[in-house]
Amino acid sequence: MASERSRILIIGGTGYIGKFIVKASALAGHPTFALVRESTAADPAQATILDEFKASGVTFVYGDLYDHASLVKAIKGVDVVISTVGRGQLADQAKIISAIKEAGNIKRFLPSEFGNDVDRSNYVDPAKSTFKIKSQIRRAIEAEKIPYTYVSSNFFAGCFLPSLAQATTTSLPTDKVFILGDGNAKAIFNYEEDIGTFTIQAVDDPRTLNKVLYLRPSHNIYSHNELVSLWEKKTGKTFERVYISEEEILKQIQEAPVPLNIILSIHHATFVKGDHTNFEIDQSSGVEASQLYPDVKYTTVDEYLNRFL
Repeated sequence: MASERSRILIIGGTGYIGKFIVKASALAGHPTFALVRESTAADPAQATILDEFKASGVTFVYGDLYDHASLVKAIKGVDVVISTVGRGQLADQAKIISAIKEAGNIKRFLPSEFGNDVDRSNYVDPAKSTFKIKSQIRRAIEAEKIPYTYVSSNFFAGCFLPSLAQATTTSLPTDKVFILGDGNAKAIFNYEEDIGTFTIQAVDDPRTLNKVLYLRPSHNIYSHNELVSLWEKKTGKTFERVYISEEEILKQIQEAPVPLNIILSIHHATFVKGDHTNFEIDQSSGVEASQLYPDVKYTTVDEYLNRFL
């Protein structure tokens, strides 16, 4: 029964990962609400996505992260709040925490994470500062005793696989592949639709309450070397592998402009330091999504790469 499913409010729903979470929520039969600013509703550039939301049964709640009264009112009408705000608004999630406290009715809050586990990261700046904010938001949620789930979805397939996970280009290799470090650290690549599906599965699940939900499906874990080999097998080509030392990467991070310096520092943490997979999940504080929800038919890296053939 749809009425038994939690009512979900998504803040930042028209953003990159937000769209997938809004759609997954509606598809799963949750009464789904998207917080929308009046200016967004009137923006022709947003019309297509808002029409899609409307067609899938999403209710728009007019309000603003920076208008406390509208935020409290929106939160009072739901059971679960999911934030998918972008990098520039991460610190402002303190306003959501304060509104949740005032509303007093929220069963679960999922802050904007959807990447590496920020409490287990080896980031250098500039990414380090961003992840420090995510960590501070976690501590604020815990201090206020707000029930939570943190989603560690690792890499978005749509951001990393079109370039075969190369940091300095957005296109597939033609002859050379640039690999950071020795290419052996394992990274995890998840299709955005699946991230939405797994996230929504978790909102009413007692097993994910006050836990980190890690998305580590076994068929999506690849080292950079393995990823290149898989692509070589698909294309019948052999690429020259150019390995870039950690020393050189750190120098590039310092010299690169924004946002390349951020991208490079995220790649460094993952492909050199192994942040996605260099720890076992602590069962007292974390759970793995594909084990909890074996019925979810996720898109594998192998399948995803076929779209580029």
